[in-house]
Amino acid sequence: MKEIIFVVEEALEGGWTAKALGQAIFTEADDLESLKDMIRDAVRCHFEDDEMPCVLRLHYINEELLAI
Repeated sequence: MKEIIFVVEEALEGGWTAKALGQAIFTEADDLESLKDMIRDAVRCHFEDDEMPCVLRLHYINEELLAI
């Protein structure tokens, strides 16, 4: 496996969440820098050294509502 894609979203209750596509990996943190550290840690815990992906790609989802 060469890369894992994470969907990163701002949590309703504050902070940020990240969910891997195609893998059972989910993590959360209070800020984006901490979230990046949590993602790395979660991936290290999920994979053996010989299966470790080379790239972690983060897709940031920003949802905005506009009033008419």
